[in-house]
Parts: sequence; structure tokens; C-alpha cells
Amino acid sequence: MDKSIILEARDIVKNFPGVRALDGVQFQLQKGEVHALVGENGAGKSTLMHILGGVYRPDSGDVFVEGKKVKLQNPYHASQEGISVVYQELSLVQNLSIAENIFANRQPLKRMKLVDWSLLYQKTLEILKYFDLVIDPRTPVKELSVAEQQVVEILKAISCNPKVLILDEPTSSLTQVETKLLFKNIQFLKEKGVSFVYISHHLQEIFEIADRVTIFRDGKYIDTRNISEVNEEQVVKLMVGREIQNMYGDRNSKVGKEYFQVENLSQDGVFTEISFSLKRGEILGIAGLVGAGRTELARAIFGLEPFSEGSIRLNGKVLSIHSPGDAIQEGIAYLTEDRKQQGLFLKMSYREDLIAPDMKRFIKGMNILDESKITSFAEQSRKQFKIITPTIFQKVRNLSGGNQQKVLLSMWVGINPKVLIVDEPTRGVDVGARREIYKIMRDLTLSGVGIVMISSDLPEVLGVSDRILVMRGGRIVGEFNQNEATEERVITCATGVGKVNMLT
Repeated sequence: MDKSIILEARDIVKNFPGVRALDGVQFQLQKGEVHALVGENGAGKSTLMHILGGVYRPDSGDVFVEGKKVKLQNPYHASQEGISVVYQELSLVQNLSIAENIFANRQPLKRMKLVDWSLLYQKTLEILKYFDLVIDPRTPVKELSVAEQQVVEILKAISCNPKVLILDEPTSSLTQVETKLLFKNIQFLKEKGVSFVYISHHLQEIFEIADRVTIFRDGKYIDTRNISEVNEEQVVKLMVGREIQNMYGDRNSKVGKEYFQVENLSQDGVFTEISFSLKRGEILGIAGLVGAGRTELARAIFGLEPFSEGSIRLNGKVLSIHSPGDAIQEGIAYLTEDRKQQGLFLKMSYREDLIAPDMKRFIKGMNILDESKITSFAEQSRKQFKIITPTIFQKVRNLSGGNQQKVLLSMWVGINPKVLIVDEPTRGVDVGARREIYKIMRDLTLSGVGIVMISSDLPEVLGVSDRILVMRGGRIVGEFNQNEATEERVITCATGVGKVNMLT
């Protein structure tokens, strides 16, 4: 076996009920390289990572570490072989501190096997410097944003000093600034001999950080190429088996009048005097760094968090919103950034999740649910949103990440909203599903729905938005027309570094 290969998967087969997730795939990771693994949702990428991380066992095929055949029994066994994995879905213990999560089961001890808390916090502060984070290591993880939690998950893996670090959508909640820091640290660790498997739907990242790329499609190995030998269009074609054109779709040329206003909205210590308007059929993008207050603003508008001052108007009417139920009644829907923890009922079926936001629509006499109406609605929705599931009764937790995201979107579109707020709408979603989600959003605008889109993906913000607001430190600090916005201008505005001309 080639001594330059540190990790190899050979002829891997893995079946789940009703589906072959991996069909004889192969994968080779060389020492000291960043090897990207790409494919649409359901292509088998995450399944292979679960096998390499010791979570799943293959039905057939072999795994080799530095030329030695291994049967990885569990994640601990994988870590003993030098393999650490950062999964797309976070696995942190919410009630424990940052320090306790990063060094779980590896806390420094003093006499009588007591935890040396002083040393633990010191080591945590040192590793937090990787991302220039100034956070008290004693802070409970549950108090962190999704992006901050993702950083903690990455630092936890790095702290194990792995030979191989597998990153599954590591930047899905990170801003461009935080992504640059991650890449800097990947390069630093690569120079120290760490090898990386990098899974991402963001092809720009792949071409920036990877040495080679392997493509999966429908559970099968397609090809491996040197990054220098391919371009984005070629990789996409290998992924989907066809060319993808006009990713972001055509803009609504008939944007209407202002009909939704947020006026001087404030939440103590979080955001201050936020004012903006939304037009019918408009997509209003909100950009900014983590901690800028974007998600908190969305949650306040939807009634998930109180605001201390200000008002919200729809069609000239001042709304009284104290709960999500109030918002839904007024025609406001909110697609959360965290679909698994806050958006979906994972143990329920697609059919059940779909009607959860407003079940009253499906009640007939005697407060009984109209089962035939629900089934008809679910089948129609599945077809409309191109949700890949063997049946509408399939548990949502068993669907791919991209299909889960489309389920979440279909839930809120199903209430026929007047205003739709989407927070990181394509997080962890492949290029094909992204295009489908953008089309759904475009179709909604054509029917007069106004959309507020929060996104840390700047190309997405620029490609989808008709108008862009930038938040920093809990305030709106900039506004750009779509044709005047650039990545440089938005980043400059979001960071407060340099000067930029903005709309007033």
C-alpha cells in the first residue's frame, strides 16, 4: 500500500431500510492534504464519515489507517486511531460549560482524581485563541449562538491532536470572517502534519482550501480530481449529472409598495432602534457578523423573544405580537437557522410536521382532524417542494439535511404567509437543493410575499436579495441596493473596518 495514504476506505457498502446509502465506494486521504468530499444531499458523504468516525459499521468493505486494516467499533476507537470528526449536527452538551465540552472525559486532574479547574480553564482560553474568541470558558454552551457552538465543536476536535480531522459542513453557520480564521488554522495544522477530509456544499471554499476533491453521487463513487485540474462548473456537473444554470433565479420585476414596517425596535443589550420596511414581492437580505443581533431581531418580530421598545406594522396596522401564535395569526412565518433543535419535530412524520404550525386549517366537525385533507395536502406539498421521501409517513429525522430544510420551508409556506423570515435558509444544503429553495422563494415573491432573509453566505445575500441591510453591534449600519452591493462593501460595513458609501 502507498505509504503516503493515511486513511483509506475500500469498497464500502452500507444499507439502511429501503435505501443503499453507499454502494461500493472508495476514498483515499493522503498525508498532509486537505481532501474535499462533495455530492448532493443523500449522496453518501455523511454516511461514509460516520463509518470513518466509528458511528456506523459498513455492511462490507474495509477501512485502513496508515496501511493497517481496522474495524472501528465506536467513536472512541476512531479517536484512538487518530481520527476526529466534527459532524454537521452539533453534539455538545448544552448545560455544560465551553471548557467541559472541549475537554470532555479529558479534564486535567490533580490529587485524588479531582478536576483541576484552574488548569482546565487556562487550557480552554489557550485553544479559544485559535478563533480569536474572548469568551469566559465557564459559559454554558446553551448561552452561545449556533455559530459559536460550531466553533466550540471544531475546537473540541482540534484539542484531541488528531492525525486525521474530518470536517462535515464546518462553515455552515460561520461568517466569512470566521471562515477565514478556520482556513488559517487548517493551513497551520496541515503544516504540522494533520490531514483533513473537508465536506462542504460551498464550492468556493473547496477551491480555496482543498488539494483534491472526490465526488459522490447517489451513494456511488464518481471521480477524484486535483483541484488545479477542474473548475466549479465541472464539479457541479459531476455531482448532479447535469449542468446547473442560473443558480439564484430571476428577480421579481414587479416589486410592490411598502407594506411591512419595523419601527425603532429595541431589545435591551441586544439590538437598538431597528427600523426598516419591506415591499411586496421583495427579498430583503440582512448581513452581518455573528453577534450582530440578526437572529435575535427575527425572533423578536416572530414573538419568540420580547422587545422593549418600538412597533411592527403590517398594511398600516400596528401588530400586537407576544408569541409565535400571534405572529402566525397575523401572517408572519419564521424559518429558524437551527432546523433540528428549533424548527422540526424530528420524531414525527413529514405529514405531521407539515401541519404543525397551524392545525386548525385541517379540523372538521367535533374538533376532529380531516385525515384525507391532510394526506392530500402533504402529497401535493411533497411534489411541489420536490421532497425526496419514500412516503409522507416517513420520520423527518430519517431524511437528508437538504430534504429536512425543504420540509421546514414547506411547513411555513403552507400557512400562506404575508411575510416570511428565513434565517440561514440553505445551511447544510447541496447545490441542487439550494437552487430549488431559491426558486421556491422567487415563486413566493411573485405571489406578493415579502421575504426577509438572514444569511452569513455573502454570495447568497448578493445573489438573492433585492436590497441589503447590514447589522453591526445590534444596529443597522448600512443599506445597499442590489446593483450597488459588493462583497467588499458589505464586509467593510459589517466589520466597521475602513470606509464605505452607503444608502441613507
